[in-house]
Amino acid sequence: MSQYIVSARKYRPDSFESLIGQDTIARTLSNSIKRGQLAHAYLFCGPRGVGKTTTARIFAKMINCSHPGENMEPCGECESCVSFQEGRSYCIHELDAASNNSVEDIKALMDQVQVPPQVGKYSVYIIDEVHMLSQSAFNAFLKTLEEPPAHAIFILATTEKHKILPTILSRCQTYDFNRISIADMVRNLRTIASKEGIKIDDESLHVIASKADGAMRDALTIFDQTVAFCGRDVKYEDVIRNLNVLSSDYSFSLVDYFLAGDYAKALLLFDEVLSKGFNALHFVGSLSEHLRNLVVAGTGGLEALLELPDSLKKRYADQAARCPLPFLFEALGITASCESGYKQAVNPRLHIEYALMRLAHLSSASPFAAKPSKPVAEPVKPVAEPVEAPAKPAPVAEPVKPVAEPVEAPAKPALAPVAEPVEAPVKPAPAKPVAEPVEAPAKPAPAPVAEPVEAPAAPAPRKRAPRSGKSLSLNALMQDDKEGAEAQAAVEEAPQALPSDEAVIGQVRDLGEEYVNSKPRLHSMLTGDAVKVREEEGVKIVEVSVVNDAQKQWVEKNMLRELEGKLRERLSTKRLNIQVLISPDQEVKKVPYMPEEKAKDLIEKNPDVRDFVAQLGLDTK
Repeated sequence: MSQYIVSARKYRPDSFESLIGQDTIARTLSNSIKRGQLAHAYLFCGPRGVGKTTTARIFAKMINCSHPGENMEPCGECESCVSFQEGRSYCIHELDAASNNSVEDIKALMDQVQVPPQVGKYSVYIIDEVHMLSQSAFNAFLKTLEEPPAHAIFILATTEKHKILPTILSRCQTYDFNRISIADMVRNLRTIASKEGIKIDDESLHVIASKADGAMRDALTIFDQTVAFCGRDVKYEDVIRNLNVLSSDYSFSLVDYFLAGDYAKALLLFDEVLSKGFNALHFVGSLSEHLRNLVVAGTGGLEALLELPDSLKKRYADQAARCPLPFLFEALGITASCESGYKQAVNPRLHIEYALMRLAHLSSASPFAAKPSKPVAEPVKPVAEPVEAPAKPAPVAEPVKPVAEPVEAPAKPALAPVAEPVEAPVKPAPAKPVAEPVEAPAKPAPAPVAEPVEAPAAPAPRKRAPRSGKSLSLNALMQDDKEGAEAQAAVEEAPQALPSDEAVIGQVRDLGEEYVNSKPRLHSMLTGDAVKVREEEGVKIVEVSVVNDAQKQWVEKNMLRELEGKLRERLSTKRLNIQVLISPDQEVKKVPYMPEEKAKDLIEKNPDVRDFVAQLGLDTK
């Protein structure tokens, strides 16, 4: 039994042409070798599994190859290529910075750099995961990296470029590796499967490539795992079961349920997904991705964004044709908010179930859904019943309203058949009294409408009764409003009895109790004995005493208007003001602070000191 080698090592690229998804970098490096424009330091950046270390090895192998091909491919026959393939090359050195990150390790490397290569022109040093070097190791590496020996070339590789010192970055040529596309990974996996004699469909390859998240090494590892589970004949159902991937059939079924408004089946499907051990958040993420693919499939010119097999593309196009774009936009908003609020939800399952019910409700609640038109009222049919004049105005009264309003006399309480309004112009027909009023609102008959009616129905009650002997008009309404405003102003200007001083003081103290917790100082001002009341020109003045000017300014600026409003409301009068005064009993004692002030205070208090200063002629200023 031969020794098994994983696909990531067995099918590792050994030339620039076999690199996957990094064509620009491969072309740049091969041109630099062809033209002899080699830099002394390179930095390869990018996510895991995209070929950074592989590219560094190919580049190092090409530099020392004695007989490169026309496309700058290593010959594989010279001493440099053979020794590198066998792992005994003294020209290419690999260093793992994760385990050799100290200053001593870098110093040992610096000593090794001084030794010229035994075979070839250059000694190439590949330092993987260079961001793991310590700060002191980076500083020790700076001088050698800036001015290395002529035979030394450094190739640094990292997945976290932001952790490298700017002084290191400025000394290197930087190459950013991209994630490998799903199409490139599927193409490479298909080639490897054909070489290994493994039967696998495109849908399974797309699932493996999507699971790898842009890393070819991860895709090859998943491929080996799948082959170990399924054998030589790989089925789609076995792949999704082995990788614990949610099948796209669930998402297609969910959208069909949403379009039908069947939230019950959507909830049952969600329960089935949970019973199979899938993560609920991954379920919502899969649904969001499905809705996104539907938007792409339903929008012209975006087919390139669908990295799916042709069979799935056709299925997406068929379902997208049945989904209006507004529905998809609303659904994407609901799933996005569901994902963002999942971790904060007290009941995560209910949180997702509510989102599913909202999605199922979109088919009938969204603006694009068809809504029944509003029925139009038919005022002609209800005319057959007699109408009570004061209580129940019939629907026929609306079209006859300009004629039916009373002008001369009030309405009579007696019942009147609907046929009476047309007695004057039309000859009475006692057999069918209802037939003529049905035609009256529909036909433009000026003769019967023009004449007044003797006994019509009473008008509906209004807020303002019309004046006797005058027709109702806009001028009359404006005149009523003006008279009402004048009457209100007269009532407000009428002299009111002022409250007594005791009542005012009592209300002031009650008001002060409201501020016992929120504003204790204001409470003490309003409830103290220093509150006084006086009357001046028919206005009650409430005098509130404070200790200093700062308190006075605070009360006048922040609280005066509020206190006056509350007191006026309590005492039911507007003739009341509050005046804030500084208490004369509170004398501020001035303490000498400056040396001149202290000397002056000492001289004033001690006559002996004053005489002593005068005798000596001292100047205390």
